[in-house]
Amino acid sequence: MSPLAPLRQRLRRWFHERLPRSDTLLLHQHNVYILPTRAGWMLAFTLLLLLVGSINYQLNLGYLLTFLLAGSAVVGMHVCHANLRGLSLHLTPPSAVHAGQPALLGIRLASERKTPRYGIGLGVDDDATTGDAHLAWTDVPAQGSTQLQVAWTAARRGQHALPALTALTLFPLGTFRVWTVWRPAAQLLVYPAPEAHPPPLPPGEPQPGFAGSASVQSTGEFDGVRAYRRGDPQKTIVWKKAAQSFAAGRNDLVSRDALSSQRQQLWLDHARCGVSDHEARLSRLTAWVLMAERMGLDYGLRLPGQEIPPDQGSAHRARCLEAMALC
Repeated sequence: MSPLAPLRQRLRRWFHERLPRSDTLLLHQHNVYILPTRAGWMLAFTLLLLLVGSINYQLNLGYLLTFLLAGSAVVGMHVCHANLRGLSLHLTPPSAVHAGQPALLGIRLASERKTPRYGIGLGVDDDATTGDAHLAWTDVPAQGSTQLQVAWTAARRGQHALPALTALTLFPLGTFRVWTVWRPAAQLLVYPAPEAHPPPLPPGEPQPGFAGSASVQSTGEFDGVRAYRRGDPQKTIVWKKAAQSFAAGRNDLVSRDALSSQRQQLWLDHARCGVSDHEARLSRLTAWVLMAERMGLDYGLRLPGQEIPPDQGSAHRARCLEAMALC
């Protein structure tokens, strides 16, 4: 690592902290920056050599070529700056993801100019992503807008502020780099990563007033089943048993017994996960929540200082996952 890397990181953090957070950014001359690229510095050095040679040898064609190239570079500088200036950036708040999964940040680029904008790049402004290879590139039509997605992966679960983003352009000559830095105000919720190979769901707990209730087997299904009746919801059908029946050439469907499910409750308990590490417990609970949701089971969640009563559905799943993300 370069010895100047820590200083560069401190300067980058100091600069980012000065920028206000907003999910919408209008680019103008106060927040758009410009510097020559390596090609630009080489062009300047070449122009200097041409000028010195033309002066020494009194070459009129040398003067013509030198000032023609210099004028083209100056015009390219103004065109490059105008290609980004006046652009509007709008961020769509990202959806929650599990730890280790990339979050897709949807960004809409809008332009009111009567001419198109070419070669606009967007990406995360981070020391870990150097160069322009990590950027997503697009063109913005005249008096129109375009949608772009930028991927970002959070390091751990929890509520995270989005990183600073950068938008830049090298159009038209690549001799100048025009860029801006944007700090979105939206936050990203990161759920715990589910365990790769979780054990079966824990046994159901009897409800008060019901003794000798059914339990959950190692497959995660209730013991109590009955023959399928017309009108039974599809989520109550035991599809594993149906598959075995179809494989044997029979058409015997069975459904979970409603009375059996009423006599027991499936609780996913943080204190009874079978592992000692806190993060490993959350990872196993996350896998169990997803497993119970796929099976259409009612399940409750017990966390330190919090208890979510049994239910099912996408809203209940999101509530459980959010509680574990912030636990």
